[in-house]
Amino acid sequence: MFAVLVPVAVAVGIYLFGAHHTPDYLNGLFGAYGTEAVDLKARLSTVLLGVALIQICLALWMYGRVPGAGPAPRPVRLGHRVLGFLALLLSLPIAYHCLTTYGIETTSPRVAIHSFAGCALYGAFVAKVIVVRSRRLPGRLLPVVGGLLVLGVALLWYTAALWAFNGDSVPGFSSG
Repeated sequence: MFAVLVPVAVAVGIYLFGAHHTPDYLNGLFGAYGTEAVDLKARLSTVLLGVALIQICLALWMYGRVPGAGPAPRPVRLGHRVLGFLALLLSLPIAYHCLTTYGIETTSPRVAIHSFAGCALYGAFVAKVIVVRSRRLPGRLLPVVGGLLVLGVALLWYTAALWAFNGDSVPGFSSG
């Protein structure tokens, strides 16, 4: 029960903060404001997506799912952990800027999906930490939760960074 309640509580807590926070559209990110901040977040989240893709490749290697690669050496596990921690650190300023600048918005399907996926991402991160640390939960949950994290990062990138890089539009969504 704990393994479900805590991640849900984290996601709901982020949602409630964002939904009740007064947006401040003048917030900056590392000295960048307005469209410059959006561009910076798009670039940072592209790096984050790259790290997430490396993470999934390392996880596949650790689980023996990379044909011809042989067993993963011990440094692969350490690299996976270090990159996971760095991915979390990289995501925090992006998420903080989104939450404090825009809050939770539902002005268009793209923006609503992005807002909800951002909340869910941190719930999924907490779920992954719980699954990694648990001796009681089935081991098959770990690749599922890890995959959800990568999917979340990809969805967030698609609904924001690609939108910014592509002149405020992405395939599947009208402008907005």
